[in-house]
Amino acid sequence: MSNNLINTLRQSIWNQFGASMDMLENAIRLCPEEHWDTDKKFWYHAFHALFFLDYYLSTDPKTFAPPEPFTESEFEDRLPDRVYDKDELLTYLAFCRQKCWDLIDDLTVEAATENWINVSQTMVYPTIEILMYNMRHVQHHTAQLNLLLRQEINDAPDWIYRAGETNH
Repeated sequence: MSNNLINTLRQSIWNQFGASMDMLENAIRLCPEEHWDTDKKFWYHAFHALFFLDYYLSTDPKTFAPPEPFTESEFEDRLPDRVYDKDELLTYLAFCRQKCWDLIDDLTVEAATENWINVSQTMVYPTIEILMYNMRHVQHHTAQLNLLLRQEINDAPDWIYRAGETNH
């Protein structure tokens, strides 16, 4: 594979994955405090998206641990012990964004085709596929957050075409 093609693939993956994270960030930022911790659990849906964004970006899922103050509650199928605030989740998103950038920036043909295997070995995907799976997961939950915002405040963030861009 030529260097030009691998560079184009890296940039294209980043443009779209980064846009998904930008859209998640915009949804988190738009949520008013009074809607953050209601029975609809906006904060929790955002946390879930971030937790698995981080997990699926881990090159060795067996050693995955989220950064403090977050716990592995998602693996235990329970709510975290407390509500995470907006700043904590935005900090977690910045951490994940850098982790994503680093993974994509270091992507080689060999790395892209190396298998990503979860602990239970029920998910065995080439790295390039787990990146796409992860991006779809982020976008799925971002759409849920946008729906909650539409229902609660009749507003939602605009579509982002590429990472770092605003809508046209």
